[in-house]
Amino acid sequence: MNKNLLSFAILALAVVILVVNIWKPGSTESEKNTTAPAGESVETTEDIPGAKLSSLREGAEAPDFELNTLDGETIKLSELRGKKVILNFWATWCPPCKAEMPHMQNFYEENKDNGVEIIAVNLTNMDKGADEVQKFVGEYGLTFPIPLDEEGVVGTTYQAFTIPTSYILDENGVITKKIVGPMDEKMMKELTGVK
Repeated sequence: MNKNLLSFAILALAVVILVVNIWKPGSTESEKNTTAPAGESVETTEDIPGAKLSSLREGAEAPDFELNTLDGETIKLSELRGKKVILNFWATWCPPCKAEMPHMQNFYEENKDNGVEIIAVNLTNMDKGADEVQKFVGEYGLTFPIPLDEEGVVGTTYQAFTIPTSYILDENGVITKKIVGPMDEKMMKELTGVK
């Protein structure tokens, strides 16, 4: 009897979880389609204050943003037009991010005067705060700009749900590649066309 009751309770819980995750009051499938063909992004920013509707597919213009850096300066993505950009999303607690950072720093030192910029957006809203980011930057000797996404809007706009996530942008601010996972120097050179 107890096995049957436990089985029923688990089944009921699974049904409730399924219903809660599928059903949204006041919306119907005909009102809003949030599915996309394989390999393309869903274009929605529902319930994300400050997020702008945009496409993140290769060949699309990267959504513009403005954030304050760890150094207290303001950086606006569109002001980097004319340079290739590696736009990276990361956090201090992320092991693959830690592994990637020395490669990014080496690449940056070798190529910062070759028309390539690295913008490493810290997902501060998911991290341990600016002090921890500053400590991390010091330990790794990072010299490229570190904007702080304190509200999480930019990371959400760029769908940085798995980190590290990076976007390669051409000189016109157009997305040429999205990479989920860490990169090494060789990969950065290949993706940016640096020799």
